Amino acid sequence: MALHFSKEEFLKRKAEVLQSMNVQNLDALLMFRQESMYWLTGYDTFGYVFFQSLILDRSGNIILLTRAPDLRQAQNTSNIKDIRIWVDKDGSNPTDDLKIILNELNLKGKKLGIEYEAYGLTGRNALQLNKSLENYCNMEDKSDLITKLRVVKSNEEIVYVKKAAELADKALDEVWKHAKSGVSESKILAEMNRVIFEGGGDYPANEFIIGSGKNALLCRYQAEKQILNTQDQLTVEWAGTYKHYHSAMFRTIPIGKADPKHHKMHEACVEALKNCENKLKPGNIIGEVFDTHAKTFDDLGFNKARMNACGYSLGTTFSPNWMDWPMLYTGNPYIIKPGNVFFMHMILMDSDNQLAMNLGETYLVTENGNERLGKQKLDLVTL
Repeated sequence: MALHFSKEEFLKRKAEVLQSMNVQNLDALLMFRQESMYWLTGYDTFGYVFFQSLILDRSGNIILLTRAPDLRQAQNTSNIKDIRIWVDKDGSNPTDDLKIILNELNLKGKKLGIEYEAYGLTGRNALQLNKSLENYCNMEDKSDLITKLRVVKSNEEIVYVKKAAELADKALDEVWKHAKSGVSESKILAEMNRVIFEGGGDYPANEFIIGSGKNALLCRYQAEKQILNTQDQLTVEWAGTYKHYHSAMFRTIPIGKADPKHHKMHEACVEALKNCENKLKPGNIIGEVFDTHAKTFDDLGFNKARMNACGYSLGTTFSPNWMDWPMLYTGNPYIIKPGNVFFMHMILMDSDNQLAMNLGETYLVTENGNERLGKQKLDLVTL
């Protein structure tokens, strides 16, 4: 069995969930988020693209309802003992199978929490679920119950986050080694992924972002792969990933001679990041970190080029993206706690001049401040 955490760790997590359920007067929690299932039981799969649910009742019973291809997946990767299979066939409705389980657990007429915010629970499946359970039980959206527990990392989790950060550092070494005129973006991506996998890492929850020229101004992956020119700019965002835990980084690298505006934009990014570092402390409000970011850029004349968020929590996440709750935007009331892990990205996209500059690092919140997990320099590197 490929469990990545100790028995004591899993028991502690289960106790935390049961305590939260008790406080919210829930008789059971129906999980549809793969992150919740992995965190609570170790269950590791991409089968969540189909209907599956992990049921936890207030007595501590755990039952997984999934498809046949994930039977052995759950047996080999998790501590789940009771695994039920719904059968693929024309017109099948797995919510009927779910209802059988709920009856076994005597949950008719009881209060159930549902993880509606889940990539595995599509709109159609959610409609089927609601129809099946209508007049059967009381349903409440509890999408954030486990998410709010996961946001503070345990000591065992922090080991994996730091390992992911080491892999991210190694990937940046490969960027600096290979990002030169005449080299393809595909080559750079290949070398970054090579060192991560050779270091024992995993697939990330979303694609790395890479783009040169005008594509350096894009904040998402896209399929075009270009050859670097003698005078160019390269934007790369990536994450080291270990046991599904992520540590992300972000850089824009001038190729050839840097534009003078590149230098000013980079200086602004460094100043904004340092100011955000000073604000990222236990007891502060996460929305105030964004406000610090915005004020720094606005005061330096980069209001039009900055974003409306400057980061997010990182941890164990599955496709389609590695962004976790909470996000750093104005007004977010989340109070920063020790054990939080945040990726803070300083993004400047100057469409008027077709110039980009990005600087991003992952931080662990400590008892008195924070620790930058990446060990690479923040200097502007021109290749």
